[in-house]
Amino acid sequence: MATNNRIVETEQARDMLIRFVKERKLPFTASITDGKHRTSDQNRLQRQWMLEIAAQLGDQTPEEVRGYCKLHFGVPILRNENDVFKEEYDRVIMPLPYEHKLKLMMVPFDFGVTRIMTTRQKTAYLDAVHRRFSEQGLILTNPEDLKHRRAA
Repeated sequence: MATNNRIVETEQARDMLIRFVKERKLPFTASITDGKHRTSDQNRLQRQWMLEIAAQLGDQTPEEVRGYCKLHFGVPILRNENDVFKEEYDRVIMPLPYEHKLKLMMVPFDFGVTRIMTTRQKTAYLDAVHRRFSEQGLILTNPEDLKHRRAA
């Protein structure tokens, strides 16, 4: 089964999507998610935090931290809000042992979680990451500091 994900932010992109749908052979299943796609600022902050968390914990690589965060924070957000994701995750990954689930979140497998999030979902994800690791006493870059650093 082929899946086609598109971010529609312009009238041209909407027209292209309508054209694409009209050309599809029946039957097919369509799914539309409200909201804008995650931002590059959110992605940069996530990468920064993964580096900071790994450095402060000292016993995990940034990729291991990323896998943990995707599994523990990203998956629950998407399972609650994205029926297609929930169906696929529950069918393919949920039956697996924890260690396998964790491996599938990381490169080279890299099961898509944060890359399919909207900005609202990615904000909820980043808030959960910040909350969990701040509660453990880790200090993470404040997103406002990044804005000021770029402006300088």
